[in-house]
Amino acid sequence: MNVLVINSGSSSIKYQLLDMRTEHVLCSGAVERIGEAVGSLTHKIAPSTEGEDKITLTQPIADHEEGMHLVIGLITDAEKGVVKSMDEIEAIGHRIVQGGDVFNASCRVDDRVVDELTKLIPLGPVHNPGHLAGIRVARHLFPKVPQVTVFDTVFHQTMPPRAYMYALPYELYEELKVRRYGFHGTSHAYVTKEAARFLGKPAEEANLITVHLGNGSSMCCVQNGKSIDTSMGLTPLEGLIMGTRCGDADLAIYPLLGAAKGLSIEEINDLTNKQSGFKGICGKNDMRDIHEAVAQGDAKARLALDMFGYRNRKYIGSYLAVLGRVDAIVFTAGIGENDPVARELSCRGLEHLGIRLDHDRNLAQARGARDIATSDSPVRVLVIPTNEELEIARQTVEVLRAN
Repeated sequence: MNVLVINSGSSSIKYQLLDMRTEHVLCSGAVERIGEAVGSLTHKIAPSTEGEDKITLTQPIADHEEGMHLVIGLITDAEKGVVKSMDEIEAIGHRIVQGGDVFNASCRVDDRVVDELTKLIPLGPVHNPGHLAGIRVARHLFPKVPQVTVFDTVFHQTMPPRAYMYALPYELYEELKVRRYGFHGTSHAYVTKEAARFLGKPAEEANLITVHLGNGSSMCCVQNGKSIDTSMGLTPLEGLIMGTRCGDADLAIYPLLGAAKGLSIEEINDLTNKQSGFKGICGKNDMRDIHEAVAQGDAKARLALDMFGYRNRKYIGSYLAVLGRVDAIVFTAGIGENDPVARELSCRGLEHLGIRLDHDRNLAQARGARDIATSDSPVRVLVIPTNEELEIARQTVEVLRAN
């Protein structure tokens, strides 16, 4: 079965076409700056292989439908296409950030699902409108192809109320569904299963702390293969320090900024989501740039890095306390997989809690899943590359087979 995975944003479409018989990626790409004066499309055939071929287009792209037409044209191109026709695309999986507490599993797309996602826009105003645009276009272009929604929030639906409730007036939960939802669920779900396989035990018996570190970062407390707590909250703003998001912060900052700086709620929301985190502390939101600045003696970059490591250790420590027995700390995503300094800072000083990082193993450049703990570490420290698109494709196939 060939599955097209679509991650549609407000002005972008990221995609992968996978042959699920082998789980190989046939092609992948991104349509960006949709609706702007000049848009772009980057398309890779057989990505990350010796036969990779890259095609780039730069032109105005009016809307998501035009963007998808361009993608389909490249996928089915007579000369360089990876399939002969649209008929060879047998299923479509959509990544959805916010499923609220309405969806506790991946499901087939129908009118009811579209209606429920529309109702959830207030909980996901940044992401869900773009996802809905992608669904509308895909249903129009592929009317006979079964489509499935896979939610970032579903993996965290196993959290108990003591973890997902906020200590706010209960009627806010009843009326507005204000609660912790958590995100990056497809990543945490994927690396949970991969880590359990690496450890040689069923996922249902694995106690893990999964650490997804990238421009957006989150941590998940996994007990017996299920999420029982996570660092992100009602939105992806809460929790760890990220590229442009502040993470945990006192809610009283909002009225203070409103009174002292004359900022509106919308402006404060923009400030905490897009102008804070690493960018707010040192003016840089790419970890590679921060490391370079630290090497040049930049005190603010050093502060940002120290804050990042400290916040990560606080969360790891709290999840250790919740779980009691922990099989492994699992690092994943762009920073988690590739940055030994970030991993070391996140584990520093936790030796007395059973987390012992092997310095040389941590520094070694290697691909694939690996253990970077010392041989005598009671808690393993793993690096597991995430693959959210593959997880979405797998869940798409599971839903269709179940139906």
